[in-house]
Amino acid sequence: MRVLLDECLPRGPAPELTGHEVHSVTQVGWSGVKNSELLRLAAMTYEALITIDQRFAEGHQVPPSIRLITLVARTNRIESLRPLVPAILQALASARGGECVRVGA
Repeated sequence: MRVLLDECLPRGPAPELTGHEVHSVTQVGWSGVKNSELLRLAAMTYEALITIDQRFAEGHQVPPSIRLITLVARTNRIESLRPLVPAILQALASARGGECVRVGA
């Protein structure tokens, strides 16, 4: 699955998301793009968008071609996010397009 990491996330967990092609917003040149536009752009190329921004989806409908996974963690540091990797992988496997899934505490 093609997965996009929001710019508020470190790139660190990407290699641990085995079986998925993972890019960051920065890598694809979309830094600074507003959430609504980022969701639209991501839906054209990716099957999942992962963020830690708890308000990312507010006022936006998630397109049916993409899953939005919101991480719930104390910080966006890799030490806080690494324990969530198994749950992230499960969410990627089970979530359907158009769904918003929260992973974490």
